[in-house]
Amino acid sequence: MTLTTTAPDPITVLQQTLQAVAGVDAEHFALSQDHWELKAFKKNEYYNEYRQVCKHLGFILQGVFRTYYIDDKTGEDKNVFFFSQHQVVVSFQSFIHQAPCNYFTQSMTVSQVLYIHINHLQALYKQSHQWERLGRIIAEMAFSISMQRTEGFLFRSPEERYLQLVNDHPDIFNNVPLYHISSYLGIQGPSLSRIRKRISGR
Repeated sequence: MTLTTTAPDPITVLQQTLQAVAGVDAEHFALSQDHWELKAFKKNEYYNEYRQVCKHLGFILQGVFRTYYIDDKTGEDKNVFFFSQHQVVVSFQSFIHQAPCNYFTQSMTVSQVLYIHINHLQALYKQSHQWERLGRIIAEMAFSISMQRTEGFLFRSPEERYLQLVNDHPDIFNNVPLYHISSYLGIQGPSLSRIRKRISGR
């Protein structure tokens, strides 16, 4: 006998996540259902590009995205954030203030995202206190992630930053080349290899 499994409906996954994160119940979530769009991203396709205004808040069903800028002096990519499955993907500053973005946000894998336009989201904030609370939580999340990155370089060792990355994105090493991870951690490739070897030997 062959057992068949059905993939969960994307909208159901989103609703369950927003319920857990911000208490958006089924009744209030239903207000948004017509506004979500499903998009498949190819590997290396951009979610948002430099100097563009980010107009969509995305929920990752599958895949990994990176946010990066290009160093003016070296021409190298500098990775700032990663976003992975069941997390929000958005250029926070650009989205909140509707200003041109200072970064690129790019899919690192074949990815699938449900996204909503800022105009629809702001209308939901006015309709529902639950959605308004979600908006506040997103803003708090943006601040927390930014501070975590800043304080990580100020107060944490590369190994501690590595462990935080693995905690936040458990499948990151299955989806992202090591040189991108080294860039995110602010270390060279050989240092990353030593950290991984040291941790695996514990």
